[in-house]
Amino acid sequence: MRPIGFSTGALAYADFRRGLAIIRNKGLHSIELSALRQNELVPLLEAIPRLELSGFKYISIHAPSQYEPAWEEELCERLHAEKWRGWPIIVHPDAIHDFSLWRRLGAAVCIENMDRRKSIGRTASELAGIFEKVPEATLCFDIGHARQVDLTMTEAYLILREFGSNLTQVHVSEVNARSKHDPLSYSSMLGFRDVARLIPAEVPLILETPVAEGEIEAEIEKVRQSLPLDLQTMVA
Repeated sequence: MRPIGFSTGALAYADFRRGLAIIRNKGLHSIELSALRQNELVPLLEAIPRLELSGFKYISIHAPSQYEPAWEEELCERLHAEKWRGWPIIVHPDAIHDFSLWRRLGAAVCIENMDRRKSIGRTASELAGIFEKVPEATLCFDIGHARQVDLTMTEAYLILREFGSNLTQVHVSEVNARSKHDPLSYSSMLGFRDVARLIPAEVPLILETPVAEGEIEAEIEKVRQSLPLDLQTMVA
């Protein structure tokens, strides 16, 4: 069975404590601690030593996707101080201004492929140029972004074929025309199955679907059907 968890941001926006409590209470063992904005990161990092994280087998941090460029050096210094934990740091490539700062983080950097709003990081060829600048980085494959960029899932296939050996985490949601996250639809479930065999069984699936607490189990079941280990599994 694939390891599955949630992003705290999907369930509770900036309230990472509430998101953590929901994820822990659901008995999930994978989590992404989300700090998508500049003012969210420092409170998260300062709280980590006091958070109850012992039950989690996989933990990642989502670095801010929006911040003042002048803060980038401090941002990377703060993240570098957390490097010893061995947690992947999810980074949007368009949020990187000075690649030399991020190279210091080495293999902790986990580059996420982007949606079609962005000017870089959307395709395998665009990602190749980014990985040349941060050669130790790994991949956070956002399957919803890839499907929004190319509904045929050809680009998703190319990204996984090219960088799958460095795959650390998968973001799962449906990404709509406005680049917002939605719960999975039947059509996205079918599309995701086209590349399920390219995702190793041990790679954590982190859901970014904005669902109510009572809908979490149903959404997880949709994800399991979308990305089965056994492709004979039928989508309901």
